[in-house]
Amino acid sequence: MAFLAVYLLGLAAIIGAMLLLWLISLLLKNSSIVDIFWGLGFVIVNWIYFTLTPDGFISRKLLIGLLVSLWGLRLSTHIFLRNLGKPEDYRYQKWRKENGSQWWWKSFFQVFLLQGLLLWIISAPLLAAQFTSQPEHLTWSDFVGVIVWLVGFYFEAMGDYQLSQFLSKPENKGKIMNKGVWRYTRHPNYFGDSAQWWGYYLIAASAGGWWTIFSPIMMTFLLVRVSGVALLEKTMETRPGYKEYAEKTSAFIPWFPLKKQS
Repeated sequence: MAFLAVYLLGLAAIIGAMLLLWLISLLLKNSSIVDIFWGLGFVIVNWIYFTLTPDGFISRKLLIGLLVSLWGLRLSTHIFLRNLGKPEDYRYQKWRKENGSQWWWKSFFQVFLLQGLLLWIISAPLLAAQFTSQPEHLTWSDFVGVIVWLVGFYFEAMGDYQLSQFLSKPENKGKIMNKGVWRYTRHPNYFGDSAQWWGYYLIAASAGGWWTIFSPIMMTFLLVRVSGVALLEKTMETRPGYKEYAEKTSAFIPWFPLKKQS
């Protein structure tokens, strides 16, 4: 089966899943459930690619499958537990209010279909890593990709864990999290997410998928400029102590905190 054919079948599966998720959101009156599906969606489409690429190098296929599954399932589980029992995210509430009675159908295009298309486009390295049998051995690019992925996984998972522990303590209400990995970057979870996608890309590049570089670039752009860093910074900049924290802490790429000038 040709690469494009497999890729399009992945698109069909994603749209089908998003359609079902949209119908559930109408029953729950909660569009936030799309956020829970983000990581899981990549896991699903990856294993579809795995099944439809029988000629791919099995060690690389299993490697990418393991890494994507660990990332996607952890992320979806984290978001599910974080949102459990809470109302719809403020972003979707705002859109719901702005669109009124038309939101029920607009939400499919503005939220579910859009995220589905982004998920599909970004998934390209996952297919590229599995499509070909050459080379029939793991290369330096595979190993570097795993190292980059591990760094990213650590920052994302540890950042989420440390923040959840911090927020669970009533005495920390209104305070700024600046301990652990949060000492080195204001957004360890977003940096970690980005790094993992660069890891997937390096694994795909070892199988000739160098051209899928648009995927980690797109993911990084979305995390930094659209739905991640930029959006969160706007909500945090008025918090007491955040300006001082921002002045000495890297915004994205981890680095040692700057020392105060005497």
